[in-house]
Amino acid sequence: MSDEHIDEVSGISTTGHEWDGIRELNNPLPRWWVITFYITIVWAIGYTIAYPAWPMLTSATKGVLGYSSRNDVKKELAAAELAKAKYAAAIQSKTASEIAGDDALREFAVAAGSAAYKVNCVQCHASGAQGSKGFPNLNDDDWLWGGTAEQIQQTITHGIRFASVPDTRLSEMPAFGEIITGDQVAQVSTYVASLSGPVQDATLVEPGAKVFAENCVACHGDTAKGNKELGAPDLTDAIWLYGSNETAIAAQIRAPKHGVMPAWLERLGETKVKELAVYIHSLGGGE
Repeated sequence: MSDEHIDEVSGISTTGHEWDGIRELNNPLPRWWVITFYITIVWAIGYTIAYPAWPMLTSATKGVLGYSSRNDVKKELAAAELAKAKYAAAIQSKTASEIAGDDALREFAVAAGSAAYKVNCVQCHASGAQGSKGFPNLNDDDWLWGGTAEQIQQTITHGIRFASVPDTRLSEMPAFGEIITGDQVAQVSTYVASLSGPVQDATLVEPGAKVFAENCVACHGDTAKGNKELGAPDLTDAIWLYGSNETAIAAQIRAPKHGVMPAWLERLGETKVKELAVYIHSLGGGE
């Protein structure tokens, strides 16, 4: 009589092993699967012999084929640099406007400038270049010193109120809280606010216009449209760095905030600055 035990549910014989009443089925893997498994083992051993694989104390096995992924990357980078060289040379020799007017160069400069923007500019102007309170929106048409490609390049090159660069963009609004009275501050802030929207007390607009004429036209102009030679903003549109209501305007009149932008020429080089200028100009707000 055979001692072989057959599982009642599956009808498969068991191996004779039993744990707590649980028997192990004698159900081996298919032969094709076992052969495939052994092939993968042989393949793995061959792979570790042919290619770099086993770590050692200070390095790793080199592999009999001498393959190096780092060498591949170096070759690819060298090929990319070679392909970029002609464009980089052309950008270096042309003005920002000339680059913007050349389809191939503009496409290259916009791509390169976009990468440079993401590394150097998003911290202040945000990933979409929309800026935030105190940091300009680079997508709109409001440019303190002009929005042509060359003017943008000038600003990036020398910065704004960057003390260590002699040619930096420089404008500084006086603290009128020390020059005019509190009532006059309220009047002129209401007048300025009225140029771009409704105000709370319209009776202050007329006397505010007089205060403006006596103190502000030298920079902002008779029509309050600003002056790009001086970096004086247009006060008639709806674009404001620090807020457009009377309270925010009054605070800026009393004790103005003056932002600082670094000069990027020394850090990025002239070619990269041009690429950034062309990219920012391409956002649609440039003139």
